[in-house]
Amino acid sequence: MIDLTKWHDILVFIETEETSIHPVSLQMIGKATELAESADFDVYAIVIGSGKDRILPQLEGMPLKKVYFYQDAALEHFRANCYAGALVDCIELLSPAVVLIGATPIGKAIAPIAATKFRTGLTADCTQLELRKSTDLIQIRPAFGGNVMAQIVTPYSRPQFATVGYNMMVSAVRQAGYMPEWEVRGLPHEAKVFAERIKIIQTERITVEKDITKENVLVVAGRGVKKKEDLALLDELAMILGGKLAATRGLVERGWLPQSKQIGLSGKMVRPEVLLAFGVSGSVQFMAGTHGAKHIMAVNNDPNAKIMAEAHLPILGDLYLVVPELLKKLKKTKIS
Repeated sequence: MIDLTKWHDILVFIETEETSIHPVSLQMIGKATELAESADFDVYAIVIGSGKDRILPQLEGMPLKKVYFYQDAALEHFRANCYAGALVDCIELLSPAVVLIGATPIGKAIAPIAATKFRTGLTADCTQLELRKSTDLIQIRPAFGGNVMAQIVTPYSRPQFATVGYNMMVSAVRQAGYMPEWEVRGLPHEAKVFAERIKIIQTERITVEKDITKENVLVVAGRGVKKKEDLALLDELAMILGGKLAATRGLVERGWLPQSKQIGLSGKMVRPEVLLAFGVSGSVQFMAGTHGAKHIMAVNNDPNAKIMAEAHLPILGDLYLVVPELLKKLKKTKIS
């Protein structure tokens, strides 16, 4: 049995986007700080690949004990095993009880590799995290198709890995005048081997549409939309309101909208000022992705739809009657 007394503190993986910190990492620091207070833990962080001089100033005021920067030519481009090798080295150095990672493509790629190395558990896409006095991490996420909220605990192994989606937690509060300690480390030799196996021939920057997580207004289409062509009606509404059209997993699986427009645990976690849902049932998976929305309006012809109990403004009605009337009034108001 593992000696739990040898594992303490919390390690956060800080993901970077070119020269800036991914906002999900700041949210991981915020949650780690909250958990650490209940166990008298310190919070450490690891940054892989990006230059210290560009990232360190952005960590000013962050409630971190120390930040480890892993820099090596093999980390210039993302390779899952190289990044995971750096993470494993940092874990072996610190022996943290908990490792928190953002549920991004990069985070989801390296977390299982590192967890396998330590023969420990990993819970993906957590919506809530709690820490017991025993230092067991309660990892909460929807299960069985979103019908239940599972509480997952790995009491006999360490460290405890959890990935959390963007906008599921609140960003850390900066402490004025404070700068974390830092240290630059190289990539272990055994991890460099993977760089030799995968050669990066060329990289190309692609232009992507503005992420729906950055929108203040979202119009969401659910299974209540009967035909793909009917999305034009909701898209028009989104444009008039200065927002974007999004969808539930059901419509994305039909191929009506790309996954970049999907809201929910397997899609995007959003925090708009206003979210208007049409024909959306409101599964646990979907609602987990909208818990940060300030105002939710739902139109559904089923009074028992789960979203009707969650919405700030539930409207019992047919979206095919409500939307045209809403468009008519908005256009009239705009003209006047």
